[in-house]
Amino acid sequence: MSNFWVNLYKFPRFLISVLIGFFLTTFQPIFKLLKNKKDRILLTTVIITITVLCYRIIQIMTDNI
Repeated sequence: MSNFWVNLYKFPRFLISVLIGFFLTTFQPIFKLLKNKKDRILLTTVIITITVLCYRIIQIMTDNI
């Protein structure tokens, strides 16, 4: 039974390391794109466009025009 508690105490550290690994793996291509000025401008434009589009869609869906 003590082995169960040892494993249970290790779980938060495991969860944090998995989440950090996920975000590093996911955002590594984005960080590579940010090194080039042309790609940085394109990526910024795409992110702003998607954010504004989602904002407008939510406004229209909730009738807050």
